[in-house]
Amino acid sequence: MEPPRPRAPRDPRDLLALYDRQVRREARPEGPGCRVEHVGASSAPPAPRTRGTASSGRASTAPAPTPPSPRRSTTTGRGPALRMEAVRARRPADLGDRLRAAGFTAGEPETLMAAEAAALPRDVPLPGGVELRAVTDEAGVRQVVEVHARAFGTDSASLGRQLLDRLAADPGGVAAVVALAHGEPVGAARLELHPGTDFAGLWGGGTVEGWRGRGLYRALVSHRARIAADRGHRYVQVDAAPTSRPILRRLGFLELTTTTPYAYEV
Repeated sequence: MEPPRPRAPRDPRDLLALYDRQVRREARPEGPGCRVEHVGASSAPPAPRTRGTASSGRASTAPAPTPPSPRRSTTTGRGPALRMEAVRARRPADLGDRLRAAGFTAGEPETLMAAEAAALPRDVPLPGGVELRAVTDEAGVRQVVEVHARAFGTDSASLGRQLLDRLAADPGGVAAVVALAHGEPVGAARLELHPGTDFAGLWGGGTVEGWRGRGLYRALVSHRARIAADRGHRYVQVDAAPTSRPILRRLGFLELTTTTPYAYEV
């Protein structure tokens, strides 16, 4: 008989501390051509073919991380970039000013949220005529890129290249899914798995206009949470935009902190 599992943290500060310890401080390369450098309490993973980000968090009831030391990094591949994330318990008030002075550009603030994967609804009904299909090849990746372009209005070609590389080199570390309505891609999302930790990350959940407000985003969250739980991850986390936060809260996600992404184009 398996020993009983420890109770899940219900205080956001405890869950944030666990996430910081397991994921941020022990950051791993995100794919081929990436490396992670630990500098004091900061982790700086340079990732080719992606925009760089430096995240700074602040929970209303807990101190926030200190800044990384922004620096230029060189990687091989298409369009190298720098991604950094602060992980210490305290943050200087002028972190944003320091990052901007170093050449970073601030993005829209997001909310880090997390939930127990197995406690989330497992059978969220899909809209009529919609099916979810695992992304395993180039054709599926093209559908993901199409959804992102239509849902977010951005050029997602670099995301497609990175996802295709990940699926080839580390299929156990990422899972992607596309929602098809009578063969047309109308939603997509991916799951980033962190081996050896309790966490898996929900990323890129998007629904094209005309299919929003019909439960598709909830279904994509449920589908990926089920995969995470089946693969032994206790929690799923997401950097939630304001439009997603109310949906996730109703599903049972806790708000852990707020983050601001910073991009450094090399």
